Formats: sequence, C-alpha cells, structure tokens
Amino acid sequence: MKIKENLFNQRIISIDALRGITIFVMIFVNELASIKNVPQWMKHMPADADAMTFVDVVFPAFLFIVGMSIPFAFNARLLKGDSHKTIWTHTLKRAFALIIIGVFMVNAEYGYDASKMIIAPVFWGLLAYAMPIPIWNKYPKNFPIWVKSILQYGGMLVLITLYFLYIQDNGERGMTPKWWGILGLIGWAYLFTVVYYWIVSGKLWAMILFLIVCVTANSINLTDGLLHITWFSFIAGHLTHASLVTAGVIISLLFFDQKNVSKINWGVIGFALVFFGVGYLLRPYYGISKIKGTPSWTMFSAAICTVLFYFLYWLMEIKKQTKWSNFFMPAAANPLLIYILPGVIYYFNLAFNIHIIPDYFREGIPGIIWSLVFSTIMLLVVKICNKYKIQLHL
Repeated sequence: MKIKENLFNQRIISIDALRGITIFVMIFVNELASIKNVPQWMKHMPADADAMTFVDVVFPAFLFIVGMSIPFAFNARLLKGDSHKTIWTHTLKRAFALIIIGVFMVNAEYGYDASKMIIAPVFWGLLAYAMPIPIWNKYPKNFPIWVKSILQYGGMLVLITLYFLYIQDNGERGMTPKWWGILGLIGWAYLFTVVYYWIVSGKLWAMILFLIVCVTANSINLTDGLLHITWFSFIAGHLTHASLVTAGVIISLLFFDQKNVSKINWGVIGFALVFFGVGYLLRPYYGISKIKGTPSWTMFSAAICTVLFYFLYWLMEIKKQTKWSNFFMPAAANPLLIYILPGVIYYFNLAFNIHIIPDYFREGIPGIIWSLVFSTIMLLVVKICNKYKIQLHL
C-alpha cells in the first residue's frame, strides 16, 4: 500500500457535514419509529412494497460516508508512518468492535427468556448499551492510566458477564447473532471493503470491479433457484452493504484523488447516472426493498448519496458556505456516541420507570415535533460530551 500523493491531506468539511446530517436524521427516524399515526413516507417501507422513502436511505448514507472516509484514513496513517501491522490491527479492532456492539444491541431487544435471567432484561440492556462508552472512549493524554485501565477492562468484564447471564428463549445460555444489528452490518461491510481496498492499493479501477462483484453477488443471492449455499449467502449478504461502502470509496477517489480538478466533475456525474441506471434495470427482477437488501435499493441509494454529496461539495468547498453546518458538527465528530446514547436513555427510563414525555407527544404531528426536538437535544448533549472529552473512538 502506497501513499496517494494526489489525495487531499486535510479534512473535507463537506464529508463531515454529510455525516452530521445523516446522524441527525438517523436519530430523528429512530425516535419517530416509536411514534403512532405518522405518514408512511416517514417510515421504512414494508419488505414487499417495491418502494423506498427517505428513511430507507439513512443507513445507506452512513455506509456511503464510511466508504468516502476510507482513502483518507489509510493515507493519514501512512503519512503518519504507521507500520502495516499497526494499520491492520487498528482496522480489525474497529470492525470487530462494531460487530460486537451490534450483537449486544440486538440481543437486548428480543430473544431472551426473562423468567430465567438472573438480571432483568432492562438492566441487561442498559449495561449492554452503556459499557461501550468506557471501553472505547478516547481518553485525554493527561487522564490517569490506572483509572483508564479500570474503566476499560471493567467494561469488558461487564460485557463478558452479560454474555453468560443471557438466557435465550430456547433455554440456551449465551447470545447469538440473530442478526448483526446496524452497527454490526456496518462493521462487516467495512471489513470486507477495507481488506479489498488494501489488497488492490486503493486503485480506482479495482474498486469499480469490486462494486460489480458486490452487486452481482447480491443479485445471485436473491435469485430463486440459483446458488443458495450458507457460506455464499453470508458473504453475499454482507457484500450487499459493502457495495454502498465501495460506492463511497469510488466517489471519494473521483473527487479527491485527482491531479487536475475541473469545475465540473464529469466522472462523479457519470457514476451517479450509472448507479441510477443499474438500479432501474434491476428493479423489475428484484424490486426496491431495504428490508431484503435488493441491488436496486443499494444503487438508487448510492445515486442519491452521490447527488447529495456533490451539492454539499459545491456549496461548502467551492462556494465556501459552511457556517450553517456547525449545528450538525457535534454528531459528525462523535457519531458512535450519539448513536448509542438514545438506547442508554431508553433503557434507563424503562429500568427506573421514568416517563418524561406525555402520551400526547407519542402520536401524530406532536410526535413528529418531539422527534425533531429529541434529535436536537441529542446534538447538544454530544456537544457537551465532546467538550469534556467523552468521545468514542474505534
């Protein structure tokens, strides 16, 4: 793996803005999911609907942003002088941390036998959501080493204990990855993509080839009567989401790994059209479904993310209109924490029977307004956490 000499070596504020907006919308739609009587266009579409809403683009947008950040992350570590072993260790730790957190979150939701568990499921869930904070917090350099060790290893010990305290609804002890959770799916998609990115040294043509492989594998996996082997279904399922990460890598390279920067990036525009075209051509065979993870859903989502980022790039990097994005930047700087915090709050309130919001705000337009207020509150909370160096860093 070589340093990409043409790649920008400074932070791209438009990428941060897209990440912050995505996280804000994600918190909003997650809270909105518990609100009754809201329009269908503000919810995930059913599996067989052959349609998508803006809610179905939130998860793909996060995967897309993960992909856009990969070239910069590798280049920064290479410029820093990190060895290949250090880079690989960091990469694997990040991927498996996301997978572990995702599995704990899923098991907190369902699949347990409350009558056989020593610890009440709500307290189990509270600890499962809270422990990643001390384990993966980015402690300041002057923080006492012994306190840091107690918090990190203590948190790990709690998670291990939670694993053995968990009793499944079939009576077996220990957790299973019923599904990997959103963070787990991100972890697997990131892992598949960065391993390939490293092998091919981040070459643009090779990443385009990988995107073709991902979409092809996804299509084969969803075609009745073709290849249905357990190991292939596992890989193809994760390549579904890796296609969105790879799309982000491709767009990032087209934007920022170029010697000559033109006023109009025809390569990016071309790929936006390709993403849309592939989604359109595959739709009659697979439909559009976030739940099923169809190739049309991934490609339409990639097209939408590309257009949205191009607009932000034009607005922020070319026109230098950046002040408006300050509202979203706390989430951009600490995305994992702001994703975890609502779950911590939910299980804390459930465990101690705390009801803050009247039922009036759990339905219809008041519920939508509350979801926006809640998302804003979370941004403010994370801003305070950032100020006091509570930042999750995988």
